[in-house]
This record gives sequence, structure tokens and C-alpha cells, in this order.
Amino acid sequence: METVIRVNDAINGFAWGTFGIVLLLGTGLVCTVITGFFQITHVKHWFSKTFGVIREEGRIINDAGALSQFRAFCTALCATIGTGNIAGVSTAICVGGPGAVLWMWVAAFFGMMVKYAENVLGLYYRRRNSEGAWSGGPMYYLQDGLGSIKHCRELGKVLGVLFCIFTVLASFGIGNMGQINKITINFESTFFSGVSHDLFLGAPKVNWLIGVLLMLTASVIILGGFRRLAAVSEKLIPFMSVVYIVGCVIMILLRVSSLPRIFSSIFRFALGPDAVKGGIAGTAVQAAFNTIKNGCKRGVFSNEAGLGSSVMVHSNSCVREPVRQGLWGIAEVFLDTMVICTLTALVVLGSGAIDLDTGLAVEGVNDATLVAQAFGSVLGKPGEWFVVTAIALFAFTTVLGWSYYGAKVTEYLLGVTCGRIYRLVFIGLIVFGAVMESNLAWDISDTFNGLMMIPNLIGVLVHIPLLIRLTRNYTDRRIRGKDVKPILSFDPDIQRDAEAAVAKGMD
Repeated sequence: METVIRVNDAINGFAWGTFGIVLLLGTGLVCTVITGFFQITHVKHWFSKTFGVIREEGRIINDAGALSQFRAFCTALCATIGTGNIAGVSTAICVGGPGAVLWMWVAAFFGMMVKYAENVLGLYYRRRNSEGAWSGGPMYYLQDGLGSIKHCRELGKVLGVLFCIFTVLASFGIGNMGQINKITINFESTFFSGVSHDLFLGAPKVNWLIGVLLMLTASVIILGGFRRLAAVSEKLIPFMSVVYIVGCVIMILLRVSSLPRIFSSIFRFALGPDAVKGGIAGTAVQAAFNTIKNGCKRGVFSNEAGLGSSVMVHSNSCVREPVRQGLWGIAEVFLDTMVICTLTALVVLGSGAIDLDTGLAVEGVNDATLVAQAFGSVLGKPGEWFVVTAIALFAFTTVLGWSYYGAKVTEYLLGVTCGRIYRLVFIGLIVFGAVMESNLAWDISDTFNGLMMIPNLIGVLVHIPLLIRLTRNYTDRRIRGKDVKPILSFDPDIQRDAEAAVAKGMD
């Protein structure tokens, strides 16, 4: 076990160390610059084409083998909005100080354009599988994009396969057992604290009961197919997001007088609380990097920008324009991090658990239950129940979303039939997540997340010239009103059909 921990720490240090952080922020910076700071310069356009059409054309399905843009968006948010929005934010602040919030914003700002780029490439390189459904994702733009470059055919294929392997492994850990374990621990401590914990096979019986109930609930949705998953997502995601946002806003308004100090601490400690406190150059540099790393790391953990995972869902959109779905990627990161994570951070920093003068957590603070304690300190037990229920819903939808990611990469590696078998294995592991010890599993899953990021971002960087062409083509036609031929797919047949649909106004 010690060897496993050492190996994992070494790999994690590479994936989430200087190389990984520079690759992540560098890719976001490049994507932002080459699109002319699209998330700012065209904010009115992307906002109106995403949140502005939810009640109208965003729900229209004009492709029998696809989802509406809104459903694809909600299904992607299933996995994106998770425990990282609550527990992940409090962990980042406890470890990196209030300044970690600033770096979470920085990662999200550039992450908007990373996810935009991922979605654009996902739709551009997508194709139909043997069942007539759309399939897309980093493995395809690595195989067909990077692989089309001279002397890079094998490299593209290898990186695509590695991405799929890392995704499968991450789906079992952070996308399944880790989330289920978080639900179980919170439910047990909140609702069953006074219950006698009789053991069965080395674990409390109540954990087994929770695991079985979650497994049965998940199986009904997952085995019902992608469309059932999308239908559940469309109803659940808006509801739980709005309820949680309202709850956080109420908490913030009750402590509105502390907001100036909170924002001051965020900017003041952006280079690390220990750096300001200690004043030693070496310590300052290390503390600053830890703050940056924790902010970026938790930002990615929350919104998945850079992992390439949610592209597999967005690629099922009925839209023909790659850039149109890219706009929903911007909206996804904005809602997840700029809105939900920011509200969580303000609740945490206003709770008194973080000393806003030193930037350090108060002695005895438990980052895993910090948000629940913050709500409980004002609203009592109902406040704690609210947060625990929110964590359970967020974590459960993450499980649903990752079941699809794992199935799609398994389909790429081994075929559609093996993708179905994967779902059965995935469902079976839910029970084990309820009864396992979670610390090492979370650490290993975090490493696989970082390993997913590396081949995906390489794929994005290789396609910078294509992203420039696609963005310029879209803005010329859709924003500037020029009469130019649309660029919609790498496949001539799909390009022809998509052109015809766009010409008829079906996109």
C-alpha cells in the first residue's frame, strides 16, 4: 500500500504539478487569444444563444439520432456539477487560503474557451456508431486530427487509447465509488448518527442499505439508455441548481456586511497565506504555487474544462454548427464555477471558519463538512440537511454522467456491446463505493483526472489552426452576416448533410 501511495503521489505530482498547471492555463490562454477573447467580446451573443434560448429553440430536436442542445447541456452538467462545487471549494480554501478562489476564477475564465474548443472539435470530428447514434470526444480528434498529421498517425491513436483507459479508470473512482462514498458518509453522519452501527462483512449495515438503494435507483436510469439519462438530467439539473443557488444567496445576504472583507481577502491572499505571513522567499514561492495549484485543480475538478469528458455528451447535440455547441461549453463553465462555486466560496469565507486576517483555517475546521456547518450555524439542523441533500444530488448526478463517459470510451476501445457490459459493471461497483475506505481512492482518481487532461489538451493545441478557421467562419456568417460557405465537419458526407440542414434553417 505504501508503494501504491508513493507511485500515485509521483504521478499526481507530474499531472498536477508545474507541467500540468502550465499546460492547462497555457492552453486556455492560447484558446482565448486565438478567438479574440470570445468569452468577453461576444458575451451577449453566447449568452443569448445558450441561456437565452432554453425555453425556445434550445429544446428543439431536429435530428432523430441526437439530443436537443438544452438536453445535451443538462446531461453534461450531470457530471460537471458535483461534490467539487461544495466540498471541493471548501477544501481548496482550507488548503490554499482565500486566494485559491481567485485562481479558481482564472482557471474558469480560460477554461471557458478550453471547453469551447473541446466541444467545437468534438462536433467537427463526430460520426455515427453502429446504432446510428452520434459518437464524439477527444479520442476521435486525437485519432483523426492529430493522426492526420505526417508521422503522427500512431501517436494520435495511442494518445486516444490512453485517454480512454484513463477515463474508464477515473469513471470507476471519482465518477462512481468516490461520489457514492461521499453520499454515504454524509447521510450516515447526518441522518443515522444515533443508529447502532452493526457490521456486515466489515462495514456498517446502514452503508450497505444506502449502497443498495443508490444502486437500484441508478440502474433504473442508466439501463434505460442515454435518452432516459438525458430526460432525468433535463428535469433534475435546473431544479437542484436553482435551489442550491437560492440557498447560498440567502446565506450571503444574512452576512452581507462581511462581503467587503471577503473579497479583500481573496485578492490579498492570491499568492498564498503563508507567503504573506512568513515573508521568506522560498516559502512564499511554494505557498503561492500551492494556492494557484489548489485553485486551478479544484476549478478543473468542478467544471472539467480540460479533461475532455463532457465533449462525449455535447457531441450528441442535434446542432450542426460545431461553434454553436461550443457556446454551450462556455455557458457550462460559467454556471458551474463563476456562479455555483463562487457562491459556495462566499458562504465558506463568511462562515467564520476561515480567519480573513491570516487567510488560515480556524483550528478544528473539517473541510469535508464545512459548508454544512456554515448553513447549520445560521439555519440549524435544517441548514445541515439542506447541504447534505444538495451534496447527495450533485454526487448522484455525477455518477449518472460518468456512467455515460465510461460507456462511450469503452465503445471506442471494444465496441458497442462491451459498452453495455461496462454499464453493468459500473452499476455493480456502486455498492462497493458505499462501504469502502475513500481517501486513497479519491487520490488515485484525482491522478487519473490529471492523466486524462494531458492527451486531451495536446489534441486541442494541435488543432489551433482549425479552431481559428472554424471560429472565424462562424463569426463571419452568424455575427457579421457574410455569405461564406460553412465549415461543419471533417467528413464530406456529414458536411454535405449538415450544409443542407443549415441552408434550410434547421440549425
